[in-house]
Amino acid sequence: MESRINHFPVLFPCLNLVCIMQIVYNCKGVYVICRRNEMGKFIKRLIAAALTLIMTLLLPAVSVNAEPQQGTGNTASAGETELSDFEKQRKASYDTVPETNSIDGWPEGPKVYGNSAIVMDMDSGAILYGKKIDEQHYPASITKLLTVLLALENSGLDDEVVMSQESIDILRSDYASIGMRSGEIISMKDALYATLFASANEVAYAVGENVGKQMGGDYSTFIQAMNDRSAELGCTGSHWTNANGIHDEAHYTTAHDMALITSELYRHEEFREIEESLSYTIGPTNMVNEQRVFQQHHKMLWPDNQNYYEYCTGGKTGYTDASRTTLVTTADNGTLGLVAVVLQDDGDVYADTRAMFDYAFANFSKVMLDGEEKPEGIRSYVENDAYVLLPQGVTYDSLEEEITVQDEKEASGRVTFYYQGQNVGSADVTLTPEYIEETTGYSTKLRITGGEDGSSRPAAEGEDEKISVPVPQAAAAGALILVAAGLIVYGIAGRCAAARRKHRRIKDRRKYKHKG
Repeated sequence: MESRINHFPVLFPCLNLVCIMQIVYNCKGVYVICRRNEMGKFIKRLIAAALTLIMTLLLPAVSVNAEPQQGTGNTASAGETELSDFEKQRKASYDTVPETNSIDGWPEGPKVYGNSAIVMDMDSGAILYGKKIDEQHYPASITKLLTVLLALENSGLDDEVVMSQESIDILRSDYASIGMRSGEIISMKDALYATLFASANEVAYAVGENVGKQMGGDYSTFIQAMNDRSAELGCTGSHWTNANGIHDEAHYTTAHDMALITSELYRHEEFREIEESLSYTIGPTNMVNEQRVFQQHHKMLWPDNQNYYEYCTGGKTGYTDASRTTLVTTADNGTLGLVAVVLQDDGDVYADTRAMFDYAFANFSKVMLDGEEKPEGIRSYVENDAYVLLPQGVTYDSLEEEITVQDEKEASGRVTFYYQGQNVGSADVTLTPEYIEETTGYSTKLRITGGEDGSSRPAAEGEDEKISVPVPQAAAAGALILVAAGLIVYGIAGRCAAARRKHRRIKDRRKYKHKG
């Protein structure tokens, strides 16, 4: 905000000086009058001097300030009052202590200006730093990360993206754009670069339209898919109404949800390749003969930049007047791959992100699960390198676990470990048959059930997958199977014996002929 200087107070010191000079003049006049014994003039000059002295004492002593000062009462302008409120909110956000700082034995994390912030391990899902991670905020252009995820999952990089008139009509003069035209065609690869680098709103809209058509619908189909997919990833506080992040009060997310979405997106090699670049060029199209060149906006990726971060591998920026600054960043130091999300930040969002990453990399290390005792119910870990992330002083035996059955027939599930309620990592597992049966009632064992009187009975609740056969019938069936097997063996043996006898007769005949 531009500083304003009120020039009127500068006049006050000048007025004080004039008043003092006037007092001196009047006092001098009083002295002269007294000598001349002119009492009428004496009284007038004395009254004038007294009035001037009173004015001098009443004029305030003031100083000139470039920024509004607190306690100036109603002399402040409306803009100065607004700035004061903004600064108060900014300070209150910075002073809010991250929830992870209240965990016993957990290292103290940095204060940040972001209203909500998180650092999460992208492989295990461990949450290393958390500040209001489930509070809902407007995401602005970081919405485009989910748009890119759905595009990579449901289309190819060589697919065509056709710009519709609707995609152009959503633009306002202050919206990010690369000047696409209705009817213009680019590749999906070009569109994703434009969406991530230039944050082109018309292109993100067109991506949603074209992918929606490939899904058998339209733009609204794509928006519904955004909501469905985020729910599948475990997002609990998000709702999406557009593909680009243009402000809508019904369009919101949380820091934790954005960390989950980004972690899934980071699994795609195509996304990682895009983020490795700093600039991109879209060549001439069917309607424009010129090239379009644009750069990566995330400052932590640019070397020789004061915000450059050596471990940064990608991310997305965002801003609207309602959302304030939003930022998603991924980083990998060769040991840990992390994602940081900051929402509604009115400070230095890059400094906040750097502080959170430095804190996470310095204070947490992997504890491999294959070297620890498995929780009851787990047969094995799907990945041999599964791990949890723990700070120094926290041990594996202090953790609690929660197992979720994902497929009872395949005995697959997922285990999440907690330290005092804090997620420190999850892993895919294979569960024991006993655990599956105990928790779901499903069993892969063949069971023959029957009442004491030999009659059959219906399967109890949870036994719908078992085979229920009355005991007498089961015994009879077993006897029949044994008899049949015996007959088969007997028949085969008889045929073998007959074949041997036949072979012997033929041999004897040949021997007799030879002697004759």
